[in-house]
Amino acid sequence: MDRSICNKTVMGWSLYDFANSAFATTILAVIFNKYFAQVVAGGETGVLIWGVRIQGAALFGYVLSFGYAVAAFMAPVLGAIADETCAKKKFLGVFCCLGVLGSALLYFVHAGDVLLGSALFILANVGFAGGNVFYNAFLTEISNEDNVGRISGIGWALGYIGGGLLLALNLVMLEFPHWLGFPAKTFTVGHCFVSVAVWWGVFALPFFFWVKEKRDGKAVRPDSGYLGLGFSRVFETLRHIRRHKEFTKFLIAYLLFNDGIETVIVFASIFGAVVVGMETHELILFFLVIQGTAFVGSLLLGFLSDRLGQKGTLMATLVVWTGVVLWAYFMGFWDLKKEYWILGIVSGTVLGGSQSIARSLAGTLIPPERSAEFFGFYAISGRFAAIFGPALYSSVITVTGSMRSGVLSLGILFVAGMIGLSWVRVGKRP
Repeated sequence: MDRSICNKTVMGWSLYDFANSAFATTILAVIFNKYFAQVVAGGETGVLIWGVRIQGAALFGYVLSFGYAVAAFMAPVLGAIADETCAKKKFLGVFCCLGVLGSALLYFVHAGDVLLGSALFILANVGFAGGNVFYNAFLTEISNEDNVGRISGIGWALGYIGGGLLLALNLVMLEFPHWLGFPAKTFTVGHCFVSVAVWWGVFALPFFFWVKEKRDGKAVRPDSGYLGLGFSRVFETLRHIRRHKEFTKFLIAYLLFNDGIETVIVFASIFGAVVVGMETHELILFFLVIQGTAFVGSLLLGFLSDRLGQKGTLMATLVVWTGVVLWAYFMGFWDLKKEYWILGIVSGTVLGGSQSIARSLAGTLIPPERSAEFFGFYAISGRFAAIFGPALYSSVITVTGSMRSGVLSLGILFVAGMIGLSWVRVGKRP
């Protein structure tokens, strides 16, 4: 392996993905989302809000959309502030603490605690999404054009390992506590949420010890304050965005296809429970297999993207995603659970690769000296995608009462994303 990607800095950066992916798996993708939809918000019976009865799965989608909206509006301003003040690392620390605290407090959410559960989940999700703005911005500092795909792939791969390992521990806690020396029913899902906080906090530490932020002497304390500076930088970028046409086109395409990917990830366990009839332990095993295939896929596709081209490799993954949602809608030709397992393996293979390649492709289109600011726009695109994807999915469920119809709507996003990506010319910085 290239020695330039085998060093403590790259490992420290990648371990943050290892750390916060516990939130992505246990809370966003597997346990809390299902717990909120089926227990906290009443499942298919749902809750009555402003005279409208909303199913638990749909309500979770709306809460998720609101949380992503908060993170989306924060991202570019915070990115601009971090660029001007050389404070990306400090901001990452703040959001990391926010996510860890919010995750731990989810322990206190029980059946019927819709407002408390929503507020704490939004708090933790803002910490997760906001922190990723600054984490992603470090990619351009620790890589070059020759190895950016591989380093990005290593980060995603370790992320899937980290999320998978904690998910496996959660399975043991819930189903086999005697393996850990505890009697049956010692642990609840609430303890799983606390485990996320501990995992995230502990394994994030190497990043803060090993990764050094580049400083070029431009850090100043402006008269208008950091908030005013941040907004002025954002408006400046907006005024000059036409100079970065390829990055702008890529962001539009990314908004569309990432919309579909994020929504599939978040609702896969709820879909598996409601439509396929899988139990909690089956869903955890299902996602563990996805984590494993995603680990292999992120490394393989990261390697291929450096040699065969990032755009073409990314386009191929979107073709696969389109096939996945179509199959999920028509599923039932054979055995539901077996078909869903196959879908999980296929989607896991392209999951890590598609998001890793998208991040590295974005890195080749932005001006390196303003990485945090432009990755802020990259993040706001992704967060806005996450606003509309779950909202669209939830709205279709509310109108039709069918989760299959909801998943079919995501195919439109993947097709539109492929069309947008086809217009992007790679290697075209202004």
